[in-house]
Amino acid sequence: MKTSASKNNKINDINAKLILKYALFLMFVLASTSFSFAQKAKPSIVNKEQAKVTGMNYICVHVLQLEKTLKLYREILGFKMDTAEVFHGPGLEGMLVMKLKANDLMLTLSLTAPENWDQVGPIGNTNHNHFMLKVNDITTIGDKLKKEGYELENNNYARDKYTFFTGPNGEIIGLSAWD
Repeated sequence: MKTSASKNNKINDINAKLILKYALFLMFVLASTSFSFAQKAKPSIVNKEQAKVTGMNYICVHVLQLEKTLKLYREILGFKMDTAEVFHGPGLEGMLVMKLKANDLMLTLSLTAPENWDQVGPIGNTNHNHFMLKVNDITTIGDKLKKEGYELENNNYARDKYTFFTGPNGEIIGLSAWD
């Protein structure tokens, strides 16, 4: 029994370290590009050739160790707490969502209520690690992704203005056309 718990803790530690490495790498990439890929002007008419990513909306990291996570992001990396909210609803009940900011970068930390840990899983559950990209035409981009064989989590992406999909490397990518 003790060996199984020890193995699970080691696996969780390895997963947490991997997630943090990816998040830090992405932050450094964004910082080094000075967010130059973000589009400043909003086009009045978007055609299929102009459908593209216009910026980073946020990065979401599922928290496995709250105390260590907050120490890293707030005390060591200098993020400031922006908001914290407890979600309610199917699959989200009791989830604590904290938004941290460092200049223009928003990082979302999600902590699932212990009684719902079994719901944490792959795409199809909003409790996953992902980054959310802003797009100027989600309908065209969503249609292109489906045509290329990507499975979209939300097939009502045109109406809802968001969806998630798994990239070729297993990365979970969110697309948002929210204003």
